[in-house]
Amino acid sequence: MSIPAPDWLTRHDGALKPGVDGNSWVVLFADLPQYNVIPRPAAGQFACEVVQTINGKRLDCPGTFATRAGALQGGLEALRQALGW
Repeated sequence: MSIPAPDWLTRHDGALKPGVDGNSWVVLFADLPQYNVIPRPAAGQFACEVVQTINGKRLDCPGTFATRAGALQGGLEALRQALGW
């Protein structure tokens, strides 16, 4: 699944790349991986994990989503809010 980087991310010189496992996406700033966004199955739907790469700290991503793409978008929105953008 190909997902374009959201505008808020590109405005801050960020990028979104598929993870090496094919099931996650990596948020990069200055070409360095900063966060992993990982949609996960949850009760017939999907939830999302957002994990900071340097220390493994998880960001809260509430709710479930009907699709993997929806979970990814939800995770990116949770990251945007956590960064205060």
